[in-house]
Amino acid sequence: MAQWLISAAAFIVAIGVLVSIHEYGHYWFARRLGVRVLRYSIGFGSKLLGWTSRKTGIEYQLAAIPLGGYVKMLDEREGPVAEADKPKAFNRVHPWRRIVIVAAGPGVNIVFAILAYWLVLMLGVSGIKPVLGTPATDSPAARAGIQAQDHVVALAGQPVDDWQDLRLALIDRGLDQRPVQMTVKGENGGQRQLTLDLTHAPSDPERLFGMLGLTLYQPPATPLIGQVQSGSPAAEAGLQRGDAVLSVAGQAIDSPQALVDAIRAHPGQRVPIRIRRDGQTQSVTPKLAQRSNDRDQPVGHLGAAITIDPAAWKDMQTVHRLGPVAAIPAAVHKTWELSVLSVRLIGRMIVGQISWHNVGGPIQIATYAGQSAQIGVVAFISFLAFISINLALINLLPIPVLDGGHLLYYAIEWIRGRPLSEAVQAAGQQAGMVALLMLMAVAFYNDILRLLG
Repeated sequence: MAQWLISAAAFIVAIGVLVSIHEYGHYWFARRLGVRVLRYSIGFGSKLLGWTSRKTGIEYQLAAIPLGGYVKMLDEREGPVAEADKPKAFNRVHPWRRIVIVAAGPGVNIVFAILAYWLVLMLGVSGIKPVLGTPATDSPAARAGIQAQDHVVALAGQPVDDWQDLRLALIDRGLDQRPVQMTVKGENGGQRQLTLDLTHAPSDPERLFGMLGLTLYQPPATPLIGQVQSGSPAAEAGLQRGDAVLSVAGQAIDSPQALVDAIRAHPGQRVPIRIRRDGQTQSVTPKLAQRSNDRDQPVGHLGAAITIDPAAWKDMQTVHRLGPVAAIPAAVHKTWELSVLSVRLIGRMIVGQISWHNVGGPIQIATYAGQSAQIGVVAFISFLAFISINLALINLLPIPVLDGGHLLYYAIEWIRGRPLSEAVQAAGQQAGMVALLMLMAVAFYNDILRLLG
């Protein structure tokens, strides 16, 4: 319950911040470009609280449904407008003004992401060193000559600071499906140039590392049981948070990955697990559940998170920190890099090369918000920056009910010298609403599947 409360609170804060700045972009430019603003709302539905400015007459409100917001502007299409006020109506101003007003929302989200990453880079980004484990036999990583404990220094000539950097770089390069040069430093300190074959790399990021045979090196350490899912095999067997797992089916366990591999190797079976709790050794015998992996093969499922003593990972931790000036171009580059990657992934998803199961809705966002908030301020700010980028990009899709659809209409009007007919615009709005509802349905469906394991 506490976890859900944290996730809910973090979600409300995240959505509140991002929606506020998005709508403020529309609001600020509308006022500067001569359009009268009637209402600035955070949330949809019934008003919870608000006030009206005596000076401007603008109504500011917080509404009941915290899944968005809007700026209501004077518009003849939405009601009668006094003759004296018509020059301030949104529909009366030149298309270029409307384009700027509409584009300002996503634009401010991008600016926010840059500022957020600038702050994060100055505070210091904690990460895990990009040290590789033993590659899977006959995998592209093994054929490239990667060895256990190779430290990745660069990919395609670009420096790699941590494991997350390596993941994002490989996902991006994997979409090109071409060999990529990798610079690694071995245990003896010497550097080697390797060629990693990405020719047959899958577009789906979830399958990429498994196909390449790449894993993160895990220093020898006894894995610990983290959060136990209610009703799971772990819960029914009596496993508790903090239990140290010593062996599974007689096989000694010396790392989290070894535990994962041992559990997955026994789908649907009763498996003896030896643990240490409060200094005492004991055994439990859960009957593992059965799930399917990304190749539709059956794998065992315990239903518990796996953690490790942080001290065991001390030498694997790294902190990347920059000064105020150096952090500016780095923040811009980070935002640009993630924006381009997100656009490429969205494009692959639209054409069916990436599974729609990757689409997440409010529940997944809330989960990630809660997890990042628990990690710390830097992680939560990074999460806000990433979501802000995606909020901007999704809003720029040429779907009529989104900002991108309005931009398309106004651009056509500017080129033609007159707007599209009301019938065409209405048809576009209806089609856009159907598309948006379908996307929301997919997102909620995926959220529910994740909740069900």
